[in-house]
Amino acid sequence: MTLILCATCESIPSLTEDDQALIGPLAARGIEARAAEWSDPGVPWHKADAVVIRSCWDYHLRLEEFLGWITSLETLGVQVWNPPAMLRGNADKIYLRELERKDIPIVPTLWPESGFQLQQELHKRGWKKAVVKPRVSATAHRTLLTTAEQAEGAQELVDDLLRGPGAMVQEFLEEVSTRGEWSLIFFAGRFSHAVIKTPKSGDFRVQHDFGGSESIAEAPDSLIQAATQVVAAVESTPLYARVDGVESGGQFLLMELELIEPALFLKPAEGAAERFADAIKSHCL
Repeated sequence: MTLILCATCESIPSLTEDDQALIGPLAARGIEARAAEWSDPGVPWHKADAVVIRSCWDYHLRLEEFLGWITSLETLGVQVWNPPAMLRGNADKIYLRELERKDIPIVPTLWPESGFQLQQELHKRGWKKAVVKPRVSATAHRTLLTTAEQAEGAQELVDDLLRGPGAMVQEFLEEVSTRGEWSLIFFAGRFSHAVIKTPKSGDFRVQHDFGGSESIAEAPDSLIQAATQVVAAVESTPLYARVDGVESGGQFLLMELELIEPALFLKPAEGAAERFADAIKSHCL
């Protein structure tokens, strides 16, 4: 039987409940899937037919170690999905700048460098609100909503991030609060299902950790087409991808393209786990 190790982190040793929904469909296709902590030196990775990156939700806090582990899998000759080069490229959100160069519409984004003055830049662009966050980040880690009037405190975060992983500043679009943020999920380049995520009242973050919620939704064809173009802009087809963005001004604007460890909402979406299992099986052939 084919053995797949689903990489997770120390705080979720048995995978998330959502990822566990994949185990049965894989078994039905002759594939044994086991959870394995990526940072555990005792895991015999070389015995797996492939490693699928799943809930490695601490990678952004241990990036050098995480990427070193990915390199060690390459050295062992282990297949990794998504592929190592794709994981490295997706770890730093500056990949958005490259996608924008490929004519992918993104949420207006600034890439601060030394001497960047947040208040001045917000006034210059007429942005009412903006979100400051690290270029290497997950689950809204060190993410701050600010206005030009409140930019002094946010400037401290920008300056601190520039001494570390780098900073990015995105215009905050009110549609996130009023209409929600879309997540469109793809397996092997094909659209599977979509989710609408909304923040709790008075917040801007859509993640569960901060009271956000999500629901399965039927995405309009225009959004699916836009998200498909995002996935197609990646140099090679990812095994899994989550395209996060918002409808604004009559078009879909990309916020993030998640290719490392995104929640895929397998459990609430009918048939999603089976579609993901089919994609994994096709990669095993």
